[in-house]
Amino acid sequence: MRLQSRPPSRRAVWHVVAAAVLSGLPLHAVSAPITIEAPDPLKALILQHVDLNSPRAQPGEDEEPAATEEASPSVPSEPEGDAAHAGGNAAGAGAPPETAEAKAADAAAVDATETLARVRRARREIPLLLETEGYFSPRVESVTAPDGSVTLNVVPGPRTKVNDVKIEFRGALSEDKPDYAERRDALLKAWSLPAGHPFRQADWASAKDHLLNEVSNRDFAAARLAETGVDVDPIRSVARLKVTVDSGPPFRLGPITYSGLDLYDQELAERYVRLNPGEPYDYDRLVAAQNAVQGTPYFGSAIIEVDRDPEHADAAPVSIRLAEAAPQRFGAGVGYSTNTGARSEVNYRHANLFGQAWELNSTLRLEEKRQSAFADVFFPQTESQFRDAVGVSFLSEDISNLQTQRYSIGGTRTRTLRQTEVRFNLNYQREITQPEGAEETTSTALTLNYGADWRSVDNPSDPRRGMMFGFQIGGGAKALLSDQNFLRLYGHANYYRPLGEKGTLLLRGETGYTIAPSRDNIPQDFLFRTGGSQSVRGYDYQSLGVQDGQATVGGRTLFDASVEYIYWFKSPWGAAVFVDTGDAADEWNAMRLHTGYGVGGRWRSPAGPIGLDVAYGQEDHKVRLHFTISLAL
Repeated sequence: MRLQSRPPSRRAVWHVVAAAVLSGLPLHAVSAPITIEAPDPLKALILQHVDLNSPRAQPGEDEEPAATEEASPSVPSEPEGDAAHAGGNAAGAGAPPETAEAKAADAAAVDATETLARVRRARREIPLLLETEGYFSPRVESVTAPDGSVTLNVVPGPRTKVNDVKIEFRGALSEDKPDYAERRDALLKAWSLPAGHPFRQADWASAKDHLLNEVSNRDFAAARLAETGVDVDPIRSVARLKVTVDSGPPFRLGPITYSGLDLYDQELAERYVRLNPGEPYDYDRLVAAQNAVQGTPYFGSAIIEVDRDPEHADAAPVSIRLAEAAPQRFGAGVGYSTNTGARSEVNYRHANLFGQAWELNSTLRLEEKRQSAFADVFFPQTESQFRDAVGVSFLSEDISNLQTQRYSIGGTRTRTLRQTEVRFNLNYQREITQPEGAEETTSTALTLNYGADWRSVDNPSDPRRGMMFGFQIGGGAKALLSDQNFLRLYGHANYYRPLGEKGTLLLRGETGYTIAPSRDNIPQDFLFRTGGSQSVRGYDYQSLGVQDGQATVGGRTLFDASVEYIYWFKSPWGAAVFVDTGDAADEWNAMRLHTGYGVGGRWRSPAGPIGLDVAYGQEDHKVRLHFTISLAL
């Protein structure tokens, strides 16, 4: 049975006209509103996807069979006299000028026609929209109020549920091999629209895509959906699903060809690609290889393609198209931090130094409280995925009344394996410190250091879930060019957890201990100070430590922790509340925890969240601002 919409009566039209006249609105602006009455989730869906406000339908949209319209019991006939009167006003070259009432009636009639067209269109679109959510027997009834407004009452009916799923496999994956059988079982268990779940078109499409991707991502590069179907029984409100996947033959990589190389040899690209002819096809391996190449300073882009023709499955040709990046780059930037003040810097990089694919990275940075410069040369990655570098650096700073100058030279070896980065470092440094109100000291040290960082988060630049932790161990000995025997231990951890749809809980902590007879003759970067942004807010940068004259110098022990909650109101803006506590001292029993707490604002910039915090230091009863921003020029 087809439900018919009811056009506004002449009396309703005059009510609309009268309302417009009394309100002072121009008659051509009268528009009968259409409202939706439906269960809340579906009402929001309808309002989002069905246009109820377009003034006119597309040509032919509002046409319905005349016989059906005449047969509808809800369409009343108009009095003959009124119809003749209206026709008389509309025809005749010599007719007298229309009265204001006649013009108002014509305008209202046009509006009523447009409203009827909108109602008809909505009543066609709403059932189609509800079918995508699993409602295959909805009712849409329209009710016209005396003022011309229309209400569409939507009764969705029962929601269709999946009652049977049939998944079949063809091709090599259907063969009776133990590893293939295990894989088929895993695919069936991972099917995301099982029996008992509501049928939604989006879920159906997602389930098929996921199944095909799981098959084609490993071994079967030419896998396809051979057959898919949905059999819906609207009477019982059940759906039967059928999917047939043709895996095709298993693929192995064949000959690998490179293009786009000019400055660099193919051997350099092969160190990062690390694909070998004869290995099984694995999409994740291809993506990892592509990302590895694009992550180098040598190449701007990389496209890796595999011939998916089943005829070439035993040795599928691989094409790697590279675009080399400009070897030399200059950069400049400015910024500000409440830790070290205003900042400006210049940077020069050369990725092909001396034509050897050595990467020079040099920076000069000038801050109010710190000035530094460094130059590092990185060598190409080795076959075992280590990257070596040598470099020199200089630093001069005046923080918490401690003036420090440091000169260093050293070498580093790093290796990155998915979530983990490990570092070895051999460094020789000479440091001169001058605490205000105390004696100047000079220390030298040859140190061997090892560190590792592990990260598992959902978004590296703006994490909401996951954790990160790392540790460092390093030291020097008097027998090997150091002024003191010492061993420094340090660890840190961050934990992220979403709270609700828009909130994030962040727990952070770090601790350290330098094993030595005393802190004398140990370089400051092998001791500990804390306070400021990223540590204990509410206190000045590196103001918590050991007092030496009027200066704060590093101690042998460190502990600080933080609890922070961030709520994102509307991207990219958020707010945070936090509590930090911590201290650095020369002995564990001398440590006195300093607590700070406050609130802050957050902005999701393209480079990651930027924060502005206002914190109160409980021990010294002062309010401090903490802020950092950087701009590349």
